Amino acid sequence: MTSKWTIVALFLALIMAACSTSGGERVLQTYLNANEDELYLPTSVDNSPVRFEVEPGTPARTIGQQLQAAGLITDDLLFEAYVRVNGLASRLEAGTFILNPSMTMVEIVEILQHAESSSITITIPEGWRLEQVAEYLAEAEIFEDPAGAEAYRTQAQMGDLTGLDVARYSFLQERPAGTSLEGYLFPETYEIPAVGALPTDVLSRQLDVFAARVLPLYESAVASGTTTLDLYTVLTIASIVEREAVIPEERPDIAAVYLNRLAQGIRLEADPTVQYAMGYQEATGQWWKTPVFLEEYSSVISPYNTYLNDGLPPGPIASPGLSSIEAVLNPGDHDYIYFVATPDGTGAHIFASTFEEHAENVRRYQTGQ
Repeated sequence: MTSKWTIVALFLALIMAACSTSGGERVLQTYLNANEDELYLPTSVDNSPVRFEVEPGTPARTIGQQLQAAGLITDDLLFEAYVRVNGLASRLEAGTFILNPSMTMVEIVEILQHAESSSITITIPEGWRLEQVAEYLAEAEIFEDPAGAEAYRTQAQMGDLTGLDVARYSFLQERPAGTSLEGYLFPETYEIPAVGALPTDVLSRQLDVFAARVLPLYESAVASGTTTLDLYTVLTIASIVEREAVIPEERPDIAAVYLNRLAQGIRLEADPTVQYAMGYQEATGQWWKTPVFLEEYSSVISPYNTYLNDGLPPGPIASPGLSSIEAVLNPGDHDYIYFVATPDGTGAHIFASTFEEHAENVRRYQTGQ
């Protein structure tokens, strides 16, 4: 009896043979249609950086095979089908890229289209804290000097602008004295010099994008009267929203909950601030402890613990993305002051205006009673 895998192998062989014929595009289109959902599924949740080289003249098929060998994708044929059917094969550029297995195939293809000569492409995700970014830069070996990533972390934590064009970043002068650059280092994909890169090369790029994308949004909100908050406060709340929200559509409602609590003098009681205060977890190798248990809320002594301290934490706890910043500038219009996560794994929350409603939601959704 012919096994399933033998049939699959024969089918793939036919596809590969057809790719060299006039009907190859139709076969690839068929394969793409049958497996389209996989384009949006990462290989794993591992976000460890992988340095990936594309030599000049490398065909799309070979790039796909190399990506699969590196553990970055699971189907090199789907990669080839996606780039060829969508006319992207000729746009894949030679260069050095920093990828990771938690990226989807669509995200990887997008990055592979934007190399620059003698540069390295890095991607810093939304919601990472400063130490995570420094750790990522160290693992990706961005800097020739082994101490470069630590220098990046130290300079950013101290808020040291040495080596930067201070005149371009006047918005940094408005933050409280002695504070770090946490929250201002915009999460994005960047091109970094492949040779001789310095910590300031990364810092300046992050601050430049922040100035270009966040400042106009904030200044427009201030001019229109949408917000009366100062920029540092916006970033602080947005960083909590970034860590709390899973479903993008919930960001404005989550932002409004925290703003409502602040307006009513109620403690924020935001789990991400406790996680930030707890710092690196040796047991799991993670920067954000999950879950945080009820008894830990009162045992973590830190100004960042919003269960123990009134008002906002001293500053941002991570790098918020544009959507979380916009959520704070344009929050939901409601009187909710509580929310609880549903147990279905979607990241959805149930909101409440009173403690009685919230207690009922907790009973229903967390205890299953």
